[in-house]
Amino acid sequence: MGQMMSQPLLVSSIIEHADRHFGDKEIVSRRVEGDIHRYTYRDCHQRARRMANALATLGVKMGDRVATLAWNGYRHMELYYAISGSGAVLHTMNPRLHADQIAYMVDHAEDSYVFFDLTFLGLIETLAASCKSVKGFIAMADRGSMPASFRIPNLMCYEDLIESSSDRYAWPAFDENSASTLCYTSGTTGNPKGVLYSHRSTLLHAYASCLPDALNVSGREVLMPVVPMFHVNAWGFPYSAALTGAKLVLPGPMLDGSSLHDLIVREDVTVSAGVPTVWLGLLNHVERNALEFGKLRRIIIGGSACPPAMMKTFRDKYGVELLHTWGMTEMSPLGTVCTLQSQHLRLTQAEQDQVLEKQGHAIFGVDMKIVDDEGAELPWDGKSCGHLLVRGPWVVRNYFKAEGSSALQDGWFPTGDVATISPEGYMQITDRSKDVIKSGGEWIGSIELENVAMAHPAVQQAACIGVFHPKWDERPLLVVVKKADAALTRDELINSYQGKVAKWWTPDDVVFVDALPVGATGKILKNEIRNQLRHHKLPTA
Repeated sequence: MGQMMSQPLLVSSIIEHADRHFGDKEIVSRRVEGDIHRYTYRDCHQRARRMANALATLGVKMGDRVATLAWNGYRHMELYYAISGSGAVLHTMNPRLHADQIAYMVDHAEDSYVFFDLTFLGLIETLAASCKSVKGFIAMADRGSMPASFRIPNLMCYEDLIESSSDRYAWPAFDENSASTLCYTSGTTGNPKGVLYSHRSTLLHAYASCLPDALNVSGREVLMPVVPMFHVNAWGFPYSAALTGAKLVLPGPMLDGSSLHDLIVREDVTVSAGVPTVWLGLLNHVERNALEFGKLRRIIIGGSACPPAMMKTFRDKYGVELLHTWGMTEMSPLGTVCTLQSQHLRLTQAEQDQVLEKQGHAIFGVDMKIVDDEGAELPWDGKSCGHLLVRGPWVVRNYFKAEGSSALQDGWFPTGDVATISPEGYMQITDRSKDVIKSGGEWIGSIELENVAMAHPAVQQAACIGVFHPKWDERPLLVVVKKADAALTRDELINSYQGKVAKWWTPDDVVFVDALPVGATGKILKNEIRNQLRHHKLPTA
């Protein structure tokens, strides 16, 4: 056996490290109240210790679940460390889910307390009576901002708890495989499923995400995670920022293009992260008002594929690199990141773009493969298309309370994505398994068809679904939102596919709509589009 020190990998060690080595680095938050709050990692650590003491006074024990309904802000950051660091389990809830789903999650997790931003007061008032396991609700506000609500039992004030608690607290040591955080999936069918991360998996994920060919997080950056802290731990940024001492900018509830641009310029943000719909709104704001992006140089994209046309606009017009990533709630979430390797630097810009449009290369800690419908592994030739499976130390083994049943297939987690993998190991999602279009027994990737549509100057958003065809079973149908005042016809858009995809992949029809339905994490809801257009008659049918 090796003769090195054995210290458990615990979440509390990250904020201790940030305090000791980067204590003066800033955490800047736009508060629900609308103003800008500033303090340091040292302040965050001190208040997290106070809150850990407050949780103990409330009777929260090792393994108890404590929920949050909150935006990206400094109080939420404190709870990330106070709850998990004390041995309890942080349960971040997505407020964009339906109220019935949130009530289900609270009941299923058996949450002992719920912390909430005042934005969600009405939601808490609606849910409070049905939350049988909850002993109290804590409004994340000071005394002067506390609501006068008689519908919330045992309503407490966050700042009162902080002020009445000592900052003398020693973070406990325990097994690194203990649960740290609980996130529920935002599936569109059935009840959400809980994914229970451990301290070990959380720290390993934070380490890996900082690698240069991963998210390249460092103390030289100013990070602004737009991806919510209630969704997969904001892709781990509350941990990786503290781990490296990066200045952290938290945008709160205001995620419109104007508010984000204000923070980016005011705080000298260099790196940000979020789903494509957020950046589309920001880009529209910048272009409408003839603005620039200040010191912003890198945007990390996840949740769904980014249209290549948008990537090129950011890079060529504004000097901002868009970095594709891929992952899932079940993967903590990071799986792949698309950065160039040394051999790619000799390629032309167009050839490099073909690489960068993929979802990327697996980072250390994640292994992957593609298989056919019978489970046989397919080659990494960039052409073979199969079901994507993954495994690794921060990939789910079982869902929370699944009574021991495994979520795995022969030790691999089935992602539900359909993908190809190049000989160099670059993975590209071609579709979700449930979204793939099967025409005459052959697969058509809807994402590629959407990317062609998005490259048209008159198209704002596009989705592609399969609809019934009497001969071919399914054929592709484009559903498009046009840019304001843009003139675009069905035939013009369909003709734009000539020479860009195989002829038999060309969509059979186009439906123009005012907006596309979007889910709780910003993804376009194709199941709703399919339901709305299930009786659509194709011209060729």
